[in-house]
Amino acid sequence: VKFTAEELRRIMDLKHNIRNMSVIAHVDHGKSTLTDSLVAAAGIIAPETAGDVRMTDTRADEAERGITIKSTGISLYYEMSDASLKSYKGERMGNEYLINLIDSPGHVDFSSEVTAALRITD
Repeated sequence: VKFTAEELRRIMDLKHNIRNMSVIAHVDHGKSTLTDSLVAAAGIIAPETAGDVRMTDTRADEAERGITIKSTGISLYYEMSDASLKSYKGERMGNEYLINLIDSPGHVDFSSEVTAALRITD
């Protein structure tokens, strides 16, 4: 892991450095794979396991069916590079960000979960 709980806690007080995001798309379009890739980029899992781990599919029925049923959130630490900071025009304090990411289901039967995820990240 590339960050500590203390670092995450410190960033929580910097409202301009918090990003809330939901990953939404149709079933089997790579939402959980994208989420795994972002989790790997944050240093929580090994990059070579991204897409296979399915970090946000935590329920047994999700593993059995191979689909996301419940929206699941994860917080990630991200540090912007100096090159990226040069072109960034938004408000911020420093170059560290807290990304609250929600992986949502894609199957129409679970659309209420998508609605809940979008409300949280709005």
